[in-house]
Amino acid sequence: MIQSYFRPATLEEALQLLAQPGTYPLGGGTILNQQKDADFSVVDLQALGLDKIHKVGEKLEIGATVTLQSLLDYTHTPEALKTALRLEAPLNLRNMGSVAGALVSCDGRSPFAAAMMALDAKCTVVSHQSSVISLGDLLPLREEQLRGKLITKIEIPLNVKLAYEQVARTPADRPIVCAALAQWASGRTRLVIGGWGGSPSLAMDGRDATGLEPAARNAAHDAADEWASAEYRREVAVVLAKRCLEQIQG
Repeated sequence: MIQSYFRPATLEEALQLLAQPGTYPLGGGTILNQQKDADFSVVDLQALGLDKIHKVGEKLEIGATVTLQSLLDYTHTPEALKTALRLEAPLNLRNMGSVAGALVSCDGRSPFAAAMMALDAKCTVVSHQSSVISLGDLLPLREEQLRGKLITKIEIPLNVKLAYEQVARTPADRPIVCAALAQWASGRTRLVIGGWGGSPSLAMDGRDATGLEPAARNAAHDAADEWASAEYRREVAVVLAKRCLEQIQG
């Protein structure tokens, strides 16, 4: 349960507090509501001004505490990303949950994380200094890389085409298999496959879409769990990847 509550007025103060053991950032609060039995302290980020979205040229800068619903409602958010956001959580949780919180706490069944990885989202992480880390590099080591640190914003490109497809038990359920595909004007193509494990998997990041099908299949080579076999996921991943490519090229 929550032992101490802090609401710092500056980023520097927040970082000092987060350096203390057993202290976690509080954005929307949906994740901390599921916290473990041990006592812990929270640092409320509401006063830090991290709840804004800005379109800067051909990029979207998303503050860490922007809610999922605010991002969904934003005019310049790509339509495929809006689809992933709707599938990420129901309306009441989208109104509470923050963008950074959803990404940091995601698992492999997160439509939102899959779409953001396909877009090669960049996370600004601050401690005593600031660094920019690709979401795909951050997620596998998130606990270690974010200890005592804070994500302040996430940046995605807008001059790309994005498609998202999934297979689930019901149309509104989280995926058993999902595919997110982004393609730049240069031809650069990123494919992310998800639906199992600790985070979605980057299947390919190439100069074009050559090798899309084997990349999708290989990404699910060891994807067996209680929801589906690896063989099933390999075949479905190929189908979904092809659908995404058809959308983008259509």
